[in-house]
Amino acid sequence: MASDQAANDVGQLDGRVAIITGAGRGLGREHALLFAREGARVVVNDLGGANDGAGSDATPAEEVVAEIRDLGGDAIANADDVADWEGAQRLINAAVETYGSLDILVNNAGILRDRVIANMTEDEWDAVIAVHMKGHFAPSRWAAAYWREEHKAGRGRRRNLVHTSSTSGLFSNPGQANYGAAKSGIATFSQIAAKELARYDVVSNCIAPGARTRLTLATPGLEEIMTPRDGAFDEWDPANVSPLVAYLSTADCPFSGETFFVQGGVIKRVRTWEMAETVEQSEMWDVSGLGSALGPLAE
Repeated sequence: MASDQAANDVGQLDGRVAIITGAGRGLGREHALLFAREGARVVVNDLGGANDGAGSDATPAEEVVAEIRDLGGDAIANADDVADWEGAQRLINAAVETYGSLDILVNNAGILRDRVIANMTEDEWDAVIAVHMKGHFAPSRWAAAYWREEHKAGRGRRRNLVHTSSTSGLFSNPGQANYGAAKSGIATFSQIAAKELARYDVVSNCIAPGARTRLTLATPGLEEIMTPRDGAFDEWDPANVSPLVAYLSTADCPFSGETFFVQGGVIKRVRTWEMAETVEQSEMWDVSGLGSALGPLAE
């Protein structure tokens, strides 16, 4: 049964062109390898920096491209900085110039510079916000502009954006104000993109993955939790996340504007902000009145 299912899944991305950012290691690497096995032509983007974003090295992206080609797939490496405006444009252009089109953009690149708010530096805040938030926005902006023009020229078809959020942002993890704020913002950005780009047949969705990566292993206490257990299903294997990303990248993906938590074999749809308890009167509130009305909600 498992082999029959695997056979049925082969080629779900046949003929599609995909860009995956941060694809030299961890989650992005697994996404790129699976996309190639599913028939996509892949632009493997990775600046090759350290966990904190320092430095650059084209080797990780080139190694993933070599792996894909060894599998018989088609891929190119790209080392542009996704948080750089011109670099993001070059990344989109690389796909179009090499493969003649772009169907999928998976925004995955990220860094960590964890610190409690009282100790966080301006640079630590700015660097994380840049890589995550601008690093999602800038490639998406250039991809959206390309897809809009394709649609206007009569070459429109289903295109897919997949963004990477985190439970650290969605559920507010202390010690990661910069990372968490960016990751929460990414989920909202994905929803706005879904609404704005629907007219061009673009869907936009978001994942919040739980997996063993360079970044998660740098968090104190997680290494022991994420260590694989002999004979047990490895729920922290980053490869577990990639099938959902590939599914959200298919031409017939029925979802848009959604965020999904994924870890191991578990996938949960995440509800967005929603209204809760209400207090109301037919005139402006005063402070003492609000104390009486709202106070019970805190109990």
